[in-house]
Amino acid sequence: MGALNTKIIYRFLGITAMLNGLFMFLTVPFSMYYDEPEKWGILNAGIITTFIGVLLFFLNKPKNTNIQKKEGYLIVTLGWLTLSFTGMLPYLLSGAIPGISDAFFETISGYSTTGSSILTDIDNMPKGILFWRSATHWIGGMGIIVLTIAILPLLGIGGMQLFMAEAPGPSADKLHPRITDTAKRLYLIYVILTLVEFFLLKFAGMTWFDAINHAMATMSTGGFSTKGDSIAFYNGKPLIQYIIIFFMFVAGTNFVLTYFALKGKVQKVFQSEEFKYYLFGTLGVSAVIAIVIIFFQDPNLETVLAHPEVFGKTESAIRHALFMVVSVVTTTGFVSADFTMWNFFATGVFFALFFTGGSAGSTSGGVKVVRHIIMLKNSFLEFKKALHPNAIIPVRYDGKTVNKTIVFNILSFFIIYMLIFIISSVILTLFGLDFMSAIGAAASSLGNIGPAIGSVSPVDNFAHLSNGAKWFCSFLMLIGRLELFTVLILFTPFFWRKN
Repeated sequence: MGALNTKIIYRFLGITAMLNGLFMFLTVPFSMYYDEPEKWGILNAGIITTFIGVLLFFLNKPKNTNIQKKEGYLIVTLGWLTLSFTGMLPYLLSGAIPGISDAFFETISGYSTTGSSILTDIDNMPKGILFWRSATHWIGGMGIIVLTIAILPLLGIGGMQLFMAEAPGPSADKLHPRITDTAKRLYLIYVILTLVEFFLLKFAGMTWFDAINHAMATMSTGGFSTKGDSIAFYNGKPLIQYIIIFFMFVAGTNFVLTYFALKGKVQKVFQSEEFKYYLFGTLGVSAVIAIVIIFFQDPNLETVLAHPEVFGKTESAIRHALFMVVSVVTTTGFVSADFTMWNFFATGVFFALFFTGGSAGSTSGGVKVVRHIIMLKNSFLEFKKALHPNAIIPVRYDGKTVNKTIVFNILSFFIIYMLIFIISSVILTLFGLDFMSAIGAAASSLGNIGPAIGSVSPVDNFAHLSNGAKWFCSFLMLIGRLELFTVLILFTPFFWRKN
């Protein structure tokens, strides 16, 4: 492989910055509607970001518009960093979040759809800032990279390498042979589902502002709320919580399957092994947690976010159990109750769910269900091979043989994922976190989950972390969002060799 095509990289970062600036301009009307002084900070941020994008775009005109793998990895990683560094400008220039460490943490938490926050008084934040905060989720959910490759044909640029770097999981399903048409269809589904949820939440009793914010945060599996109590604020309105449960589950489902379902091909959905594990696994764990809440919760414990009498009712117990399980599995991070207050067993179950993740091809983070399925199948086959060493027994998924290369890739991913989690937990203790908080923050940041355990539990946030810990957690969010390899490969010496 030859030298890097730097002009195409800079040109793409210019497109990314311009699109980010456009979303900032779309945020200004919310501040104007509520007559907030912060509108000028958001407007200036949009102007600066767009100007940076225009410069990068027009000063770099590549002769060769082909994107190779090296450029693809760099564009995606640098694109995410471009989003994050420009995306924190509305916070800084409006004065809503004055510190760079805090502003960057909040921003990358948004784009990575993690949902961890350093804000301690969300209810009194300016509406324009809250909308921008939710918008960072929505942009990052499907990936502005996918949005951009939908318009790359206009620039004479092919987008397959970008799509593979942005979605490096084991699922290679496409809705259409052309990658740009796939991107358009994915975004159309994304937009339609967001709008449908918005109208349903408005009908169920949310204000129009809260409805659009929560719809964006749900479909991106992000978790930023306009309320300090998150979705626990609506504990008196069960319909709102059921609507969010449904859309969180849909957002954690492979968008290819969602496309088939919308086309009326529901049988294809239930033919998917991953979907069946995802559906029945979620329902099974929710049932266990509901039983724990009803029969084994310490009656002397009072949850901070949900009144203790709520858990004396079967419906409420099932709803809170289902809500929190779906929220954690899909890595959305919305909170209807503090699961760490139910009992130690429930806390242990939720911590285990931190390492599950939703479906491949969804907006959720984490390890992903399909990887667990293939790892488990491969492990059982190893037992068979121990008894029948000469047998050739391939791993099968959805009725098809899985290539050994994919199996090895998944095993490598999981090993590296767990190593990073262990090392990160130790590093966070060096920043002053206790053991429980360190493993909670590491698992939550790497899995893009949001609420964790210890001092970063569902009723706490990350404001008390040192600046060093915030930057480190930000790095974990980035590599977790881009599924490790896309970012980590940049730190290998062979990536930078010319041949």
